[in-house]
Amino acid sequence: MALSRADSDLVAGLGNDLVQLSSADTRLDRYYEGSQRLEHIGLAVPPELRRFETVVNWNRVAVDSVADRLSVKSFILPGEETASEALREGWDANNLDSESVIHAQETLTLGRGYVTVGTNEEDREHPLITVESPREIAVDIDKRHRRIRAAVRMYDTEPGEVLPRFATLYLPDSTQWLERDNKGGWTVLDRDDHNLGRVPIVMFLNRRRLGKWDGVSEMQDVIPLVDAAARSLTNLQIAGETHSVPQKWVVSASKGDFVDSTGQPIPAWESYYSAIWATGNKDAKMGQFAASDLKNFHDTVNHYGQLVSSVTGLPLRYLGQTSVNPAAEGAIRADESRLVLNAERKQANFGDGWGWVMGLYERFRTGEWVSGNRIKTEWHDAGTPTFAQKADALTKLYAGGQGVLSREGVWDELGWSDARKDREREYFRNESRLAITSLEKDVEQVV
Repeated sequence: MALSRADSDLVAGLGNDLVQLSSADTRLDRYYEGSQRLEHIGLAVPPELRRFETVVNWNRVAVDSVADRLSVKSFILPGEETASEALREGWDANNLDSESVIHAQETLTLGRGYVTVGTNEEDREHPLITVESPREIAVDIDKRHRRIRAAVRMYDTEPGEVLPRFATLYLPDSTQWLERDNKGGWTVLDRDDHNLGRVPIVMFLNRRRLGKWDGVSEMQDVIPLVDAAARSLTNLQIAGETHSVPQKWVVSASKGDFVDSTGQPIPAWESYYSAIWATGNKDAKMGQFAASDLKNFHDTVNHYGQLVSSVTGLPLRYLGQTSVNPAAEGAIRADESRLVLNAERKQANFGDGWGWVMGLYERFRTGEWVSGNRIKTEWHDAGTPTFAQKADALTKLYAGGQGVLSREGVWDELGWSDARKDREREYFRNESRLAITSLEKDVEQVV
């Protein structure tokens, strides 16, 4: 079945938006992978020596250091006080403990990320939640309601082809799977008339600005500094090849004076790097210059690392600059304060998105919307406390059952999953049964 004219125009328009984003996405992807092409002025490094290019991939450090701290703990439904077992079951059924990490990395890298929800034909009790590539999706935004009006996903581009073969069109009441025909139009392969009244896709934006709906990469401020450091490292490699070895000098000698025991000329580089020079020319004089000190390159790269730390909030030790003595527990927390605050702000932002995702999940699962779509997302602590520090603090808060935290509250603070809590409850029940059995035996002996 051919796609309607209105939907064809919508797909074409969103496809053009995706093409416009492609160049910037490719650039950011290369920087995250450390495969970018450096630009040189050309004064210090001639083109034939570009193979010495060296990239220190602080871009990936800037992204992964934050993404690693965005770990979802649980979801709480409106009016509830404890985590929802049904939502956790859906999270586990879709392997989102691992998929959410990939989603965070992509969102921080490209500035935007998407998650779709749909019917699971194989298991209707657990609708599909899928982390999508932001490089394949374009959306039409209702800016007043901050809601997606329509979205398209284009994928499966053949090698050497520019246009994708397949697309998925997401509308408020239907999802349609499309294939490009021979004339460049679209044919509907399948459709799901879910009648949600909402597009079943959620957009996540990193560093969202008012009036802007494309997000900003976490690497934005780091990229120029990484390029500068890479150029210095490239120059360092070349200097190491040419100036770190003491250069030799010789006067009153010709090329024919450098021969081996058989009288054959020695190759130029072998002559240059030989530990001992000898020649039968009595007028020849030889010596060597002092080796160049490369400390200026080291200081320059360290300076760029300090600048990366200043614009990202990453501790300098994350960038390879460490002291002899390891940091103490309190110093670790203080050193990571800006990084932790950054991660906590993203938890608040992304938490709304994951709440909307799980609201869509419940709608597909039960046929009913969650009241006000107010699902709360709980996160694991974004800080890096040592286990001893955390255990000591929780012990004081528990205080043998007389403190401000219950035993299960301590488990929550430790970040235990519901399955881990159930296992611990069973351990306590077994201990209680053993204690009662032992007490009964003691009573029988006394009687």
